[in-house]
Amino acid sequence: MSFMFDERLDGALPTVDKAAVTSRLHEVLPHMTLLSEPEDLRPFECDGLSAYRTVPMLVAMPERIEQVQTLMRECRALNVPVVTRGAGTGLSGGALPLERGLLLVMSKFKSILSIDPEARLARVQPGVRNLAISEAAAPFGLYYAPDPSSQIACSIGGNVAENAGGVHCLKYGLTVHNVMALEVVTLEGERLTLGSEALDAPGFDLLALMMGSEGMLGVVVEITVRLLPRPEVAKVLMASFDDVSKAGGAVADIIAGGIIPGGLEMMDNLAIRAAENFVHADYPVEAAAILLCELDGVDEDVHEQCRQVREICAAAGATDVRQARDEQERARFWAGRKAAFPAVGRLAPDYYCMDGTIPRHRLPEVLHGIADLAEEYELQVANVFHAGDGNMHPLILFDASDDDQRERAEVLGGRILELCVEVGGSITGEHGVGREKINQMCSQFNSHEIECFHAVKRAFDPAGLLNPGKNIPTLARCAEYGGLHVHHGELPFPELERF
Repeated sequence: MSFMFDERLDGALPTVDKAAVTSRLHEVLPHMTLLSEPEDLRPFECDGLSAYRTVPMLVAMPERIEQVQTLMRECRALNVPVVTRGAGTGLSGGALPLERGLLLVMSKFKSILSIDPEARLARVQPGVRNLAISEAAAPFGLYYAPDPSSQIACSIGGNVAENAGGVHCLKYGLTVHNVMALEVVTLEGERLTLGSEALDAPGFDLLALMMGSEGMLGVVVEITVRLLPRPEVAKVLMASFDDVSKAGGAVADIIAGGIIPGGLEMMDNLAIRAAENFVHADYPVEAAAILLCELDGVDEDVHEQCRQVREICAAAGATDVRQARDEQERARFWAGRKAAFPAVGRLAPDYYCMDGTIPRHRLPEVLHGIADLAEEYELQVANVFHAGDGNMHPLILFDASDDDQRERAEVLGGRILELCVEVGGSITGEHGVGREKINQMCSQFNSHEIECFHAVKRAFDPAGLLNPGKNIPTLARCAEYGGLHVHHGELPFPELERF
């Protein structure tokens, strides 16, 4: 698909002489892979959100930290914008390259440097797959908790860039809660250590600042993650409902009952049918919604919590509550949920995946709001989300070959995100802002807050060369979008417009 695209998102990019830059990088980094031919560049034109496509000017694929440092120094000296890319599974256009910039691909940094089972830590390079960390830690009875649906392919460096979550983030937290330290290379080629292997580190919390910064502040070259022991027992309950509002109410009731599940996921009927046809997870295809609730810990506690959740769901109006009989059925229940995105992709030529977060108690209201918006724009929406922490993933079905449908899908997506903000939520929970949601940033933040974002950006990247045009809108753009209040037609911070 190919959404409407405003070239001004790139900002006032410098004029770059491709031949001169290529020659200089070959001279200073003769052993580094540098791609420059059109047929070599084309595979990198987009990330998982294929709404936008841009062929990069150059693609650099370093293998050592020293190469990254040299590369950054040279790009700074030559005034070349740099976009960093991991596995390319991102869903917000954060790794979209620039046609007048260099794409820094970290896929060759794929080593697990060390695992310390006593300290429950792993040091890894950014190109390591999320799931590979848990596979390497498994012999020690440990695993890495954040588990995005793309965990078999996504890289840990990309998880840091987007502050990724997953189906178990309700209990075990997002990436920010499971990373102890980062090694980062700045635009000037300086190597920084943020955080430590201790429980805390002095000074400002720059480690948390780097999480979700989408490559705008530096390049992550090494990551120390926290490992957790495998739970003694894990059980999954699947509750069926004849109304999505009842399912949403059950979510709030479970949390209010003092139970924090390992995972608490919700799917509506459209998503249920798609997943069942795709995976055959034995889902109830007539249900309006299902909840998947995983409870883990010691056997006695899990047994009691399963009983409590059954009672809560029944009181909330569940038509049926089933517990996975064995590990195979438990895995099958989760396989359906994790395959929901590709499964929904079989229902229409294209779908547009949103990522908003809302307060849990507003879930029924927002679901009805999404249904009303879908009817208004005459498009189907399948809902799949991390219900426990209010992170919603409405999937808007459309046909990209139809210009009218394409435009309606984009506008509908923006309206859904603005609805999330209206009820006290956020425009993103784990996919990041990238290029996709830059307009909605104007709805969530005021001019003073956006000015603070730009100030932080300038502190790390005064030249504005790291991933320009992403994440943070200019105030002029917000004024045009209409989501930011501007006094007397004048911008409160006109000096920001050079970024």
